[in-house]
Amino acid sequence: MLDPIPPALPADGRWPLVAAADLQDHLMVASNDLERLQRLLDDAAQALLGHFTHATQRVDGALAAFDGEAHPMHDVRAALGNAITALQFQDMASQLIAHTSRRLRNCADRLARDAMGADDEGEALVEPLPLRPNPVTQDEMDAGSVELF
Repeated sequence: MLDPIPPALPADGRWPLVAAADLQDHLMVASNDLERLQRLLDDAAQALLGHFTHATQRVDGALAAFDGEAHPMHDVRAALGNAITALQFQDMASQLIAHTSRRLRNCADRLARDAMGADDEGEALVEPLPLRPNPVTQDEMDAGSVELF
């Protein structure tokens, strides 16, 4: 099992191999957890979208019987449309998770390369850092704040 608290960096600035490997393990576990979270969010968003779409179709069918009349079901349809739009949260969360996962893998790769050096096959590959510091600029999902792309 991983040590819950990674060791501090020594005064000479170089990581001992065991400490570097332990920290790399922590980074990879965090990255794997983010990937699992991504799959859970994707599954939940797909299920929600399917249910909302089905409910919207049912409401549309019921509204067809009241052609042109003001009916409370119009409000239900509008609420379902807003719920579908709110699923953009999943898209933003997915972008943040993927971005953070790439940053964690870059740190783990660099740590391994710096601590373990080159092997018989040459320099270790390091996943490049994302080009942008943050892929999502929104930090809330208030009514009316969702921008459709």
